[in-house]
Amino acid sequence: MQRQYTGTAGRIENSQVAVYLTYASDKGHALMGRALYMPKVWTENSQRLASAGVPDDVGFATKPALAQTMITDVLAAGVRASWVAGDEVYGADSKLRAHLREAGLGYVLAVAKNHQIVTGIGARRAIDLAVRLPARSWQRLSAGRGSKGERWYDWALVETTDEAADPAATSTGHHWLLIRRNRTTGEYAFYRAYSPTQVPVKALVKVAGRRWTIEESFAASKELAAPDEHQVRSWTSWHRWTALAILAHAFLSVMAATEPAPADGRALIPLTRNEIRRLLTAVIAPTHKAEYVLHWSTWRR
Repeated sequence: MQRQYTGTAGRIENSQVAVYLTYASDKGHALMGRALYMPKVWTENSQRLASAGVPDDVGFATKPALAQTMITDVLAAGVRASWVAGDEVYGADSKLRAHLREAGLGYVLAVAKNHQIVTGIGARRAIDLAVRLPARSWQRLSAGRGSKGERWYDWALVETTDEAADPAATSTGHHWLLIRRNRTTGEYAFYRAYSPTQVPVKALVKVAGRRWTIEESFAASKELAAPDEHQVRSWTSWHRWTALAILAHAFLSVMAATEPAPADGRALIPLTRNEIRRLLTAVIAPTHKAEYVLHWSTWRR
């Protein structure tokens, strides 16, 4: 439906750009929503929209606006959440940040190094605040386990006053600039952080680390449910394919997260999403008896 330059392909390719929503907890994570991003070059061309089957009421919306709509919908559906994390596209959007505060959600949203922050000393770029912090301001904390173990960084927290003092704000809470520093390269990363209640820096670091679950969800869903292997060119087809892929990925994630302990008390390696998919495939399209497949899986675990 769209054409854009992709660095991976090294050329112009047909593609779709979407905003995805992931739900993450200590037990696991999975994709739970998506919205197709339509650039103005599309929404201003009625013939192109009609050819792709885009509904008449679909207009231009920024990526943060699409994210805001999805978050509103899942909260209205009864999904419980305490925090929102996202990259710089979402952290830079003041309307999205205000909406999250009004919804009672905390957030840790990435921002650029030149993002303007207001503190007690006035407005400064995020990078300017970072480089002037004394050594005692930093503490070593893990952003969570990665493929190579704990992800250790230096972290610092700076109280901000711009959004906290906004006269149009309808919520109260605590506002910070969270700064991450790579212990090897010294590279900085910055986050707008907010919580309705006072929380320790460790809690904000945990949320910042959870942002990477969206990348992990993409990688896992591509392997498990193939959301990227469609060849659709219309609005309806794209939404159908991605809905089924997200549902399949979520189903496998929930199955893995809620696996009961073995009834006989044996110590087994927990079932992974990949192994659950393999077992389901073996039962649906059997080449061996189900008892044999289950016995082999248990023996290997």
